[in-house]
Amino acid sequence: MKKILMIATGGTIASVGSEHGLTPAMTGEELAANVPGIQDKCELNVLQLMNIDSTNMRPKGWLKIRDAVMEHYELYDGFVILHGTDTLAYTAAALSYLIQDSRKPIVLTGSQKPMGNPYTDAKINIYQSILYALDDQSCRVSIVFNGKAVAGTRARKQRTRSFDAFESMNFPLLAVIHDDRIIRHYNGILPEAKELNAYSQLNDRVFVLKLTPEVKPDIFGLLSGHYDAIILETFGIGGIPEYEDASFEKAIFGWVDAGKTLAVTTQVPEEGCDLEVYKVGKKYSEHPRILQAGDMTTESLVAKIMWILGQTDKPDEIRNLFYKTINHDRSIGI
Repeated sequence: MKKILMIATGGTIASVGSEHGLTPAMTGEELAANVPGIQDKCELNVLQLMNIDSTNMRPKGWLKIRDAVMEHYELYDGFVILHGTDTLAYTAAALSYLIQDSRKPIVLTGSQKPMGNPYTDAKINIYQSILYALDDQSCRVSIVFNGKAVAGTRARKQRTRSFDAFESMNFPLLAVIHDDRIIRHYNGILPEAKELNAYSQLNDRVFVLKLTPEVKPDIFGLLSGHYDAIILETFGIGGIPEYEDASFEKAIFGWVDAGKTLAVTTQVPEEGCDLEVYKVGKKYSEHPRILQAGDMTTESLVAKIMWILGQTDKPDEIRNLFYKTINHDRSIGI
């Protein structure tokens, strides 16, 4: 019988009501005890790593989860991480970069309603996550939620209330799960055990800047003392304001010429960014320190750049790592 380690971190799934609102209180052991049948599927052990609202999950929390997985990696056949939904996509992306090409599945899940709610989705999400973690074709980091398996770098929380909270952005679902049956939509090449690479450094000085009409370009100067990288969410497929005074051009080129990193993406959820389509973006497309995100999610961009800058500050190495596809995070040629 396979061995699964369930790592509990809190979130809605563990929350109970209080006069101040829902707050995580149930332990991982209590959550597991509420899911019928899982003890018959595997040898399940539970590690209570933290018990927080996922709004409070930070890079140091990602590293703590990473350490827990790696410390127990040789002892278990797979891992299921219970996590709040609000930042689940960020954590899944971060783990995709911190633990690369894991032959053993690392599955994240949570719920939209607490375990104690009579209409909760917690039980089925935990059950199906364990099923997915037990399957021989499962590997790397993924999210299992509402019967869907999503690559860890491609998830986005699209709905705040519905059980169908997560979508796979610009990439097919890995699988759907009906009852005890896993139906795979994407069959990738399974990594070899020797391909596992784990990292333990992040640089959290990364800021996401969303363009809005009349946002002032001097914000780049205001951010320069606090951040090493900006992820710029442009208009449409890659539109950046082109004012008469060239203020955005000066601000952006000034940022990267000062040795800082800039990744350009779109605030449109689907189909990605391409700076070369319009005149208002093309001038930025050939600068070696301006990175084009293609069809990556913002969540993955945040995690990937934190990971990259945790490994190197050399421009060529930053660029090479950025354009390397990791756990399906970007489509080839985009």
